[in-house]
Amino acid sequence: MRYPLLVVVILLAVLLSACGGTPTPTPVPQPTPTAVAKPTATPVPPPTATPVPPPTATPAPTKPAPGSFLINGAGASFPYPLYSRWFYEYVFVDSTVKFNYQSIGSGGGIKQIKEKTVDFAGSDAFLSDKDYQEVAPAKLQMLPIVAGAVVPTYNVKELQGKDPLVLDPKTLADIFLGKIKKWNDPAIAALNPNLSLPNKDLVVVHRSDGSGTTFIFTDYLSAVSPEWKEKVGTGTSVNWPVGLGGKGNEGVAGTVSGNDGSIGYVELAYAKQNNLPFAKMKNAAGNVVTASGQTTQNAMADFGGNMPDTLARSIVNASGKDSWPIAGYTYLIVYMDQQNCVKAQKLVEFIKWALSEKGSPFATGLEYVPLPDNVRQQVLAKLGQITCQGKPLGQ
Repeated sequence: MRYPLLVVVILLAVLLSACGGTPTPTPVPQPTPTAVAKPTATPVPPPTATPVPPPTATPAPTKPAPGSFLINGAGASFPYPLYSRWFYEYVFVDSTVKFNYQSIGSGGGIKQIKEKTVDFAGSDAFLSDKDYQEVAPAKLQMLPIVAGAVVPTYNVKELQGKDPLVLDPKTLADIFLGKIKKWNDPAIAALNPNLSLPNKDLVVVHRSDGSGTTFIFTDYLSAVSPEWKEKVGTGTSVNWPVGLGGKGNEGVAGTVSGNDGSIGYVELAYAKQNNLPFAKMKNAAGNVVTASGQTTQNAMADFGGNMPDTLARSIVNASGKDSWPIAGYTYLIVYMDQQNCVKAQKLVEFIKWALSEKGSPFATGLEYVPLPDNVRQQVLAKLGQITCQGKPLGQ
């Protein structure tokens, strides 16, 4: 009778379970907690703490290395390409001299040399009587260094790839007076019978800063146009009758390049280095000439070599048949009595080198014109008169 008893036992167990009896559960081992990485990120260890060295002490850029001399200058942008080349080459002549030249325009250079914040200034413009008076009893001296040409540069889509534009004195003046407003104006057309000139507005572009390039350009316009001389005159900065302003040669060139139908003026070296088209000019002799080193040299020769004591002379509107009419000297301006004797000696030696047969080739290579020998001798004579604290240099 075992089997009926076994059945009874099973039934009793089932009944007990249904009435809420809970069998003692078998302990289930819990899994060991494991760090679960974020779904898209790989755990990144904290950065290794690396000691940061203290900043290296660097000498201020305006302080020359021990045993060397920093000579500061500022001014004309007209000769800046040449000065940059000369300063670079002179390191191989005298490694103790470093030059810092800021191309801020002739007006800025004159201001800084009067304030004695630079050792020399660059200018294409003349010092005025007021400039000399403001520094008295000290004496400033202008030293012509090279000559160069200023050229009208233009941007007319229809003239690209064509023969250069030709202008004469009156037409150029009337353009900058705002009297000629279209490129197909009869005055321009008469000078350019082989060019198809568009019926397009003419946009004048000029310098917005005090500029020796502007001085040379306006000096020329004053020489050839009584109306210009009366209404506008000559200066590093003038009240332009019309036009857009650009700072520096690069500002004028950029504004001309960005405006179809525009015309401005820059120095010849800058125009050639940047492949800018520039006009030919009918000169005082009635001949059409192209700006070049040779035609600029011709203009210098037309005025001879006898310079005034200031060594400042205008050479615009030269009379020679092969002379470029918009030309000028560019000058260094120094004090005739220096205060730092060693630095003064270094500056004089540099200028002598620049004017010599060793420095001149760099000028001709950049379309500037070295001084005629008779003018160069007058500059060297002035250099020989420079003193330091009242005594001749070298004593």
